[in-house]
Amino acid sequence: MFFEQFIQRNAEQIGIKGFFTKKDDGKVEVFIEGDGEKVDEMTEVCKRGTQHTQIRNVEEREEKFQGFKDFKVLRI
Repeated sequence: MFFEQFIQRNAEQIGIKGFFTKKDDGKVEVFIEGDGEKVDEMTEVCKRGTQHTQIRNVEEREEKFQGFKDFKVLRI
């Protein structure tokens, strides 16, 4: 739960739109939209994580713009 809050707080501070969701296998997906510099900044936040987070791998890919209005944590 702490990592979700960390990602959401940073997304809101940076001004990124999109979502965060945790998969059944423990992996997370973070979909971010915004201007290029903000996307790069948020990508670095995701790669860094918190001092208690263990980031093993980050996969980046470009997706079609979705037009999100805000950033949400999705619980599926």
